[in-house]
Amino acid sequence: MFLTFVDFIGKKSIDTCNRFGNLGLFFYNSMVTLFTTQPRIKKIFNQMNYIGVQSLSIIMLISITVGAVLAIQSYEGLHKFGAEQFIGPIVFLSLSRELAPVLTAIMVIGRAGSAMTAEIGTMKITEQIDALQTLCINVKQYLIVPRLVSSTIILPFLTMFCTFFGIFSAYYISVYSLNLNPEVFWDQIIENVELWDITHGLVKATVFGFLLSLICTYKGFITRGGAKGVGISTTQAVVYANVTIFVADYILTSLLMD
Repeated sequence: MFLTFVDFIGKKSIDTCNRFGNLGLFFYNSMVTLFTTQPRIKKIFNQMNYIGVQSLSIIMLISITVGAVLAIQSYEGLHKFGAEQFIGPIVFLSLSRELAPVLTAIMVIGRAGSAMTAEIGTMKITEQIDALQTLCINVKQYLIVPRLVSSTIILPFLTMFCTFFGIFSAYYISVYSLNLNPEVFWDQIIENVELWDITHGLVKATVFGFLLSLICTYKGFITRGGAKGVGISTTQAVVYANVTIFVADYILTSLLMD
């Protein structure tokens, strides 16, 4: 019984190491392709439009509701101590440093990341990728690199929009619903928020954008098993990417602490 358990643990450990090793090789080959080949600018912009511009509406909706909720919850806590004037800085710091980059990444994973995996996975099982290789087309340059570059570039911009809409939503709720002085709201933000608080979130967003596209394209690229395999790869990509974002968020928060 004990030997069976040890054998099971050993096989799982080896399998996990193989998975990380394959991901590492995929990352290495993608980076070599990125820095040694001519980038496909048109495909990069097309992906930026799909990942970024077409995700803006859902990002705006999420940020508005989250900003409003943060304002109400902050008021409930601060009102007990007569410190309602700090609603603005609390909401701004919460969004810019933490919630905006994480929520933006989660929404992009659900909307665009899953589509990356499904599209590349479908091309894999229908042998379209093999056909591209037969035509001497660099598959990494054609399919992978544009998605890595575009998501890495566009995530910080989506994060800024998320912060912007969230702050104005909190402002509207604070002033017109909670009767907070509008000048106090903005003055406290100016006094208590620094430039690093904004760049902190943008650094996170940049890393999140790269990680989510790396995982989603990788899972699509190794898809096996027909249509069922595409579904499995897409589900795994979304789950793994979300888990990676939360783990990376903790690591980056620890490294970026003042």
